[in-house]
Amino acid sequence: IGRTPPAPLWSAALWHRTGVAHWHRQSYNFSWDHAYERELQSFYNSGDIGEIWFGEGSMDRIITWLEMQNIPKDVALLDIGTGNGVFLIELAKSGFTNLTGIDNSSTAVELAKAIAEKEEVMSLKLQVADFLHSFPNLSQYDICIDKGTFDAISLNPDQPAEKRSLYRQALHSVLKDGGLFLITCCNWTKEELVSHFSEGFEMLQELPTPKFQFGGKVGSTVTALVFKRKE
Repeated sequence: IGRTPPAPLWSAALWHRTGVAHWHRQSYNFSWDHAYERELQSFYNSGDIGEIWFGEGSMDRIITWLEMQNIPKDVALLDIGTGNGVFLIELAKSGFTNLTGIDNSSTAVELAKAIAEKEEVMSLKLQVADFLHSFPNLSQYDICIDKGTFDAISLNPDQPAEKRSLYRQALHSVLKDGGLFLITCCNWTKEELVSHFSEGFEMLQELPTPKFQFGGKVGSTVTALVFKRKE
């Protein structure tokens, strides 16, 4: 469902969420609720579900990987910063049955519920939660997935290092021993992510992502990694 957004740039995740093409690290003066209010109104008016972070390819990449690993369809899976919930809907359509999505924007959750109802996917557990502070109230999960939320947290100019640390602690709390964490990120390199999550996690695999060539060098627009929680 939905539409594929433009090819991602370094700030692709935030560009997709807000529609602000000239995003940069100092431009954090906005409300997630306000951004989703526009998307919610657009959905009610025209059925437009809004943007998909990193495009439909990012969803296909993760779902394909899960299926190639023969991950049981009933694993407890948490989508951190679920936004419009489209990724969870695609997981449900692929047969996964124990899916939870959280977002700190109540409007985002309202949008996700509306889209899920339209798509007749009624099994999702969607709730408003601030991942950095409410994690003791969340169950433990076999798999946690993040597509852009860590990027958004990292760009917040209000004590970003502390927020990144809180994120890692929250992730370690909600993920079961040996559980998997799949992250798609456009603001941090593989090496930076491995370093940041070195406490309590080990990297298992880097997933293939789109490449670009500039000045004779080849790079990736996004980084997609699989981590395992250390037991």
